[in-house]
Amino acid sequence: MADKSAVEKVVAETEELPKAIVRRVVKEKLSQLSDDGDISVLREALQVFSESARIFIHYLSATANDICRESKRQTINADDVFKALEEIEFPEFIGPLKASLEESRQKNAGRKSALKAKEANKKKKESPVENGIEDKQSNGKEMDGAEDKQDNGNEMDEDEGDTHGNN
Repeated sequence: MADKSAVEKVVAETEELPKAIVRRVVKEKLSQLSDDGDISVLREALQVFSESARIFIHYLSATANDICRESKRQTINADDVFKALEEIEFPEFIGPLKASLEESRQKNAGRKSALKAKEANKKKKESPVENGIEDKQSNGKEMDGAEDKQDNGNEMDEDEGDTHGNN
């Protein structure tokens, strides 16, 4: 019997939402609604907020899962969640959530394009050297020995500065 209660406690703890995040969300919202901005929330109230949010997430995810299965798919997508919100009668959440999702997608697209640009610049810098062999006929001229030594020194600097192990 003791083992069963210990397992239930572990399962309950893994399903709990992080208390600090719940506290922050509740305090931020209440400070927006309050004139004085200094509102105390008892630990017991935070537990109820947390449990309510957890139950809502379970209900919403089960409904979205049903919608996904009706479509004969195995992966829940954002549209399934939006339809689930309508089905459980929370359509007022859909507009703000779609706007938030679009903002998130644009941020990610910006990050991806910045990463691609960074990779392209890195490849441009590395283009004179292929597989560790220098292209000695760049610009139609053969490099002399002094230039070879200088380039090799630069290659060492680049390798030494590469903290990610990429060569």
